[in-house]
Amino acid sequence: MTTPSLENLTAALLEAARKAGAESADAMAVQGTSVTIDMRGGVLEQAERAEGIDLGLRVMVGQRQANVSASDINPATLTTMAERAVAMAREAPVDPHVGLADPSQLARDWDIAALELCDPTPEPDARSMQEDAARAEAAALGIEGVSQVQSASSAYGMRHIHLAATNGFSAGYSRSDRAVSCVAISGTGAGMERDYDGDMRIFQSDMRSPEDIGQSAGQRAVERINARRPKTGSYPVLFDERISSSLIGHLLAAISGSAIARGSSWLLGALGQSVLPDHLSLTEDPLRPRVSGSRPFDAEGLPTQRRAIVEGGVLTGWTLDLATARKLGMHSTANAARGTSAPPSPSSWNVALTQGDASREDLIRDMGTGLLVTSMIGSTINPNTGDYSRGASGLWIENGQIAYPVNECTIAGNLRDMLRRIVPANDARPHLSRVVPSLLVEGMTLAGE
Repeated sequence: MTTPSLENLTAALLEAARKAGAESADAMAVQGTSVTIDMRGGVLEQAERAEGIDLGLRVMVGQRQANVSASDINPATLTTMAERAVAMAREAPVDPHVGLADPSQLARDWDIAALELCDPTPEPDARSMQEDAARAEAAALGIEGVSQVQSASSAYGMRHIHLAATNGFSAGYSRSDRAVSCVAISGTGAGMERDYDGDMRIFQSDMRSPEDIGQSAGQRAVERINARRPKTGSYPVLFDERISSSLIGHLLAAISGSAIARGSSWLLGALGQSVLPDHLSLTEDPLRPRVSGSRPFDAEGLPTQRRAIVEGGVLTGWTLDLATARKLGMHSTANAARGTSAPPSPSSWNVALTQGDASREDLIRDMGTGLLVTSMIGSTINPNTGDYSRGASGLWIENGQIAYPVNECTIAGNLRDMLRRIVPANDARPHLSRVVPSLLVEGMTLAGE
């Protein structure tokens, strides 16, 4: 039997929803392929390949909605999905804010080719992927002090996505990704330390070499040998570029329309207030080519566009889908995201923080004595107050120079205060979805020995 196109599948779901009694509906179909190769000890440890089609249907009856999903494209299944969704919607609580976009709001005339979301080259064969993982592992083992490689992996993914709704929207696009990663271990026994490196790109040709990834993972693991706990006190903390985006991630979570509408955000009431230093801005751009967070339209069919989330340090807006925008008496920012198993919810796309003039080395030199954080574990973030506490490890800085590795410590502060004090370096990687450089935060509380 010939597999129907994703466009035809979503159209069939909408028709089934109408027949079942839905007043309006939207449907999503995703056809995906993923391949993962894991190497260990120079031999293949695991190889996985998955293929399939996932379907999602959201129906609305009055101001009630329900969402169902399935991975079976049989016509009888589509009918059953629609009937169950409508039956569920009729029992769901009334929500005056649900509803599709008005046709006048829908995206039109986008240039999907300009976004370069899909590598046109053929899927890599399993042998070449295995070779990539083996090369990364061998490079890590070649670093003096590396005792073993916990894992070396190569992965490939391809997804075709189509979204359709009874308001007339129907469109789709494809997205590919390619990745190589390596986790190296240094030392032995109770003195073992681990670190990693990896790269993920849309285009295979943009990837760093497996040798570069393996060597970097090995060198990072060796740098952590003989780690000790630092002294408790108040110190400047420099968040390495690998993890600095997590700070901006906390800000993005706090301005999500879902958190604001619930009244459970430490940035509640902060619209129009300073949340970053006055010379810094945070910009969202979902139309950057070859970047994983790019898309021509959101999950409700609205056209995505560039916007300033923070401008000159001042918070200019929330991140909204249609429902949260209606709850707040505002307009959607075209930030609806969804999978097949749930209705849309607000999500951020590509963001970039203003970079500084100083290098990471300049900030290390100028911070005097403090902590360069390269890895964090655990998280205690109070979403209402912004109180922040995380386990950390990295490198201790004395007199502006790296002195020794540290672990088993905790860094703490308040996000509102921390973000107002950040000093950015100039080392952000431009191909990432979150372009955030290393960030220095003065006066954090550090709990060590």
